Amino acid sequence: MSTTLITNMIAEGKTDPVALVLIPGPGTNPKDYSLGEAYILDGAIDYRGREIDKLKVPQIKDTAAQIASKGYSRVAVVGKFGQRNHAHEQKVGEIMASILPGAKIELGHKVSGQLNFPRRAATTMLTAATKEKYQEFAEGMQSALLLRQIHAPVYILKADGGTLPLDKSLQMPVETIFSGPAASIMGVLALMPPGQTSVVVDIGGTTTDLALILSGKPLLSSKGARVNSLLTHVRAFAVKSVAIGGDSLVNVAAGCVTVGPQRCGPAICMGGPLPTPTDAMRVLGLTTVGDASKAKKAMQDVAAKLGCSPEDAAQEIIDAVVEKIVSEVKEMFREWEQEPAYRIWEIMKKEKLQAQNVVGVGGGAPALVPLVAKRLEARAIVHEYAPVANALGAAVARPTLTLSLHIDTERGEYMVAEEGLTGKVGDRKMTPEQAEQLARRLLVERAERLGIGEYAGEAQVAYSEVFNMIRGWSTVGRLLDVRMEIPAGLLPSWGGC
Repeated sequence: MSTTLITNMIAEGKTDPVALVLIPGPGTNPKDYSLGEAYILDGAIDYRGREIDKLKVPQIKDTAAQIASKGYSRVAVVGKFGQRNHAHEQKVGEIMASILPGAKIELGHKVSGQLNFPRRAATTMLTAATKEKYQEFAEGMQSALLLRQIHAPVYILKADGGTLPLDKSLQMPVETIFSGPAASIMGVLALMPPGQTSVVVDIGGTTTDLALILSGKPLLSSKGARVNSLLTHVRAFAVKSVAIGGDSLVNVAAGCVTVGPQRCGPAICMGGPLPTPTDAMRVLGLTTVGDASKAKKAMQDVAAKLGCSPEDAAQEIIDAVVEKIVSEVKEMFREWEQEPAYRIWEIMKKEKLQAQNVVGVGGGAPALVPLVAKRLEARAIVHEYAPVANALGAAVARPTLTLSLHIDTERGEYMVAEEGLTGKVGDRKMTPEQAEQLARRLLVERAERLGIGEYAGEAQVAYSEVFNMIRGWSTVGRLLDVRMEIPAGLLPSWGGC
């Protein structure tokens, strides 16, 4: 399955309020991170996990009291380098829990163990903001399946195009943040001939999602998923979600039409309360969805405010939608060109990226994508299964998994970023090959815990680096980093359409 639940919650500003508690340490100004209001605590851990400044318990208790006075029931606690030593995060969490009984508290090292403090803070905050509603969704889905006597294993699609057992996803709801767009991309891969380079335009009810496939491989975001202005540690395709879709609210002010970002239910032609682009498409004959007479009435109401015919009003709405999508595609090209994977592709292909194909996905694709492609001077491709491509993509996607291993041989320790898992190593002269062997073993173990062990054999080394630590002209240890991944792909049983 795929879901746009988390994406829509964030796009519409309907996430739960979260008190963000940061332990930034020296040399860091949290105000530079655009994370909103945060509670700042003293204390610090250095880059190797050593405590260099102690926590102040009275300050923590006072902060907890302030949070309680403002009525917060969800708290995110994140310390800089907390993934290297989570003692500070753990202590703050325990004190917060004792003063805020019943509060949901997320600790940064349990959400992400990757470096980059502001991204880890953003990811933890979003996890706290969405976890409860995601759990309600998962429980509702399980109940619906049981009601229909469906007892098959249930998998949810993640932002990187891979799947994960639904019950295992409860601790990491933000992994599904662009689940809908990822499903569409995987659906396009399943439907299109291999090796194609295409812009994917997925037009849904609330949002339109944009993505890029380079020579048959979806472009991954090197910086993680971007949520509004925040970068996160969620591994994701380079997707942009635009708050405009078939059910977006149409407004008229001062003789001008605006579409979105709000959504107030389905189109009038589908029994909804307010006019939408779907009503406009129905009037112009771009779709046969919905009641034509209701759509005509909706456009008559808009036309009365514009002083034109219902058909002209409908055309103005469609023009506004197409203009918005085209503008966002052009902006995304500028963003895509900064991705390392794109730059490597550009060097290998010796050509600049152009929108040769615009592949439409979703219910609004047959009507709108040809118009978007024409504006971009590209070829429109709308497969006969385009309206259900995201469902197909979710069905044929296989599991993915990433494991990031950091080893400090002088301290005799290793740490797995994705789980906050730590362990001991004994060889101060550990080689990169030995580190990769350890990473592979740990990935196999993690895959088995998550119920996807059968795919562990396909893991690849995505990154491997070693730094020698020198003291007194002698090597005293090594810092090794290895990232292994089971990449996105289609199930072997998929034979194509």
